[in-house]
Amino acid sequence: MLERIALFVLGGSGYLGVELAWRGATHWTMFVAGGGCLCGLQMLAERPLPLAGAACAGAAGVSGVEAAVGVLCREVLHTAVWDYSAEWGNLAGLVCPRYTFYWFLLCGWVVWVLRAARRATCSPVSCTAKTAPG
Repeated sequence: MLERIALFVLGGSGYLGVELAWRGATHWTMFVAGGGCLCGLQMLAERPLPLAGAACAGAAGVSGVEAAVGVLCREVLHTAVWDYSAEWGNLAGLVCPRYTFYWFLLCGWVVWVLRAARRATCSPVSCTAKTAPG
């Protein structure tokens, strides 16, 4: 349980850091979104998917989380945390293909790191799940 909480906090903090570095601003809801996304990526990293497949699923998941959080922010909190309406192919200004591609690249790297960390810390006796290749 502590491992999951630490992963959530790491994901939330990382997401805030990416937002601050990229846009110069963020919102507390991004902490929650980032924590959930990293926990989801950990689950993907444990699956025997090729890295590109895991990155694709991760990018779709992160984009879905961004869309859901964006709707929540607009409809419930009455704030627009970001606006992609000027981007090609956007969906209600909440997600767009360009940023989904960026998430694909970042998710691929994160899944690779998570798998490498698991291989480095597991022995055949201490880990019950098989580490996926890639």
